[in-house]
Amino acid sequence: MLPTESIALTNYCEYSPAEMETRAAAFYADVQRRRTVRHFSERTVPRGVIENCLRAAGTAPNGANLQPWHFVVVSNPAIKHEIRTAAEAEERAFYAGRAPQAWLDALAPLGTDASKPFLETAPYLIAIFAQSYGLLPDGRKVKNYYVTESVGIATGILITALHHAGLVSLTHTPSPMGFLNKILQRPDNERPFLLLVVGYPAHEARVPNIGKKTLDEIATFID
Repeated sequence: MLPTESIALTNYCEYSPAEMETRAAAFYADVQRRRTVRHFSERTVPRGVIENCLRAAGTAPNGANLQPWHFVVVSNPAIKHEIRTAAEAEERAFYAGRAPQAWLDALAPLGTDASKPFLETAPYLIAIFAQSYGLLPDGRKVKNYYVTESVGIATGILITALHHAGLVSLTHTPSPMGFLNKILQRPDNERPFLLLVVGYPAHEARVPNIGKKTLDEIATFID
């Protein structure tokens, strides 16, 4: 394999320490408003907003630049209904005995259950797939590396981009999620990573009164 051509780094922007402090603080102030929402409005969202948020996700760092992700954006009501039906079937099995009691106890304060109406109410569902290998035009397989890490980073950027655009989202992970391959006709080299529910919050939307750990609890500085 030939080495990749190198080009000059021309789009880096350096800021003064004071401006870096201001920008970092402003970003934190904005992103700390982000909340996971379970009550969505049916209001439509411009497709261009979703497209640019996906472009942002596609800039994520990833193993060997193989970009092992695929995003399926669903707005079709019939397909959303099919996804809801399949997801709720798995969720009922989860709450009825598949989940360990410790996990159910952890979920209890949030008031979640097997009913997932947001899968039909929200204007968009984004099914995120992780590709274990890629396919060349001649059908040969190319192994992907650091797939989970790469797709996780891309998903985080996507969630942040949607928030930055003025939308809310919900990460939904019914287990197992193999039904998404069948419904969305995805190939064998892709596995469902996460189902992201996207839209505007409902007028009466409420969220749990919870907080985040402090900096001292999540970070250690070694000088």
